[in-house]
Amino acid sequence: MAIVKPFKAIRPTKDKAFFVASRSYEEYGPEELQAVLQFNPFSFLHIINPGFKFEKHITGKERFHLVRNRYLEFLEENVFLKDKEPSFYLYQIEKGDFKSLGFFCACSVEDYRNDVIKKHEDTLHHREELFADYLYSVGFNAEPVLMTYPDNPTVDEIFQKKIQREPEYDFTTTDKVNHKLWKISYPEGIEKLQNAFNGLDALYIADGHHRSASSHLLAEQLQNENPKHTGTEPYNYFMAYLIPESQIKIYEFNRMVKDLNGLSKEEFLIRLDEHFRIEKREDGLYKPSKKHEFSMYLEGEFYLLHLRMTNYKFTDALSQLDTQILFKTILEPILNITDLRNDKRIAYGYGKHNLMQMKDRVDRGEFVVGFSLSPTTVDEIKAIANAGLTMPPKSTYIEPKLRSGLTIYEL
Repeated sequence: MAIVKPFKAIRPTKDKAFFVASRSYEEYGPEELQAVLQFNPFSFLHIINPGFKFEKHITGKERFHLVRNRYLEFLEENVFLKDKEPSFYLYQIEKGDFKSLGFFCACSVEDYRNDVIKKHEDTLHHREELFADYLYSVGFNAEPVLMTYPDNPTVDEIFQKKIQREPEYDFTTTDKVNHKLWKISYPEGIEKLQNAFNGLDALYIADGHHRSASSHLLAEQLQNENPKHTGTEPYNYFMAYLIPESQIKIYEFNRMVKDLNGLSKEEFLIRLDEHFRIEKREDGLYKPSKKHEFSMYLEGEFYLLHLRMTNYKFTDALSQLDTQILFKTILEPILNITDLRNDKRIAYGYGKHNLMQMKDRVDRGEFVVGFSLSPTTVDEIKAIANAGLTMPPKSTYIEPKLRSGLTIYEL
């Protein structure tokens, strides 16, 4: 049984939603970030980059406290208002032929603890602690965890009826993405949504493993500090954006390696032959078209690598994942890359043109060899999560990517 709870969001006023909404901080280059901070006083970036006001780079606890201050200023200046009734927030993102329709809600830390909310990635404890400290200091959660659920006719019916109404927000950002948001605050709609999710055995984290783990860590800390803890306090929940499986878009990360671990090209190809049937491609850029095939770019040529099923055994859901196959057959045994997260010899690329970018970086001499894979599927994510396993780093790049600042959950 999955718990979803409505909440009273802190939100920008309708006339300022376009100006407040920002991409993830890491997506901005230095020049673009400076321009937004200089010319858009309503951007959510001012809250998470409070040092701009003082023309100073601020980190650590001092930054956390100033983030809290900037947030309070946005409330005091009526850039943000708090909704009067608990609501679910239906949010649609549309760009070109890609459209996603999900909703913001509060999800239960207890569900996370009890594996109703399922994970497929490892987290780093120091990052969990850092973000938990951040949440403790600022007192709000503005970065929802992206989770997915099986397509549900009842949920879809509620959503389709609601989107016929005028939205609270309707704006298009400069990257040509249209954003719409509706409130679901009427008791019947809330009850129907909660009942629909009560019937689900699990929710699956798509993006936000550290955020959910940090919320769990914070809840434990605040529970221990509160002698009157009841389990209903806001810190027992965290903000999430739930979206049906059919509307998740998953892209692959390619892998680029700086050397062949002392092997010549010929020696490397011979080592590959143990696990792969190797086919040189003569038709330029080549991207694999099915599972257990890999595209390799080496010394100006593309190769198709077909996995030899006789020499590789599938033992569980993880062993069938292409990122794991590449790791276990090439990266670890041949190229001696054992730490995919921290080894400086390997880098990752994603995006619409990542195959061309991989080729260009190899051609420029930044890397010696590149590998392209097919995207991971939702079913693979679920199978690994259900088995309690974890994927290798950089196995998925998932859309939609959500704007910050449209709904805020106070702790």
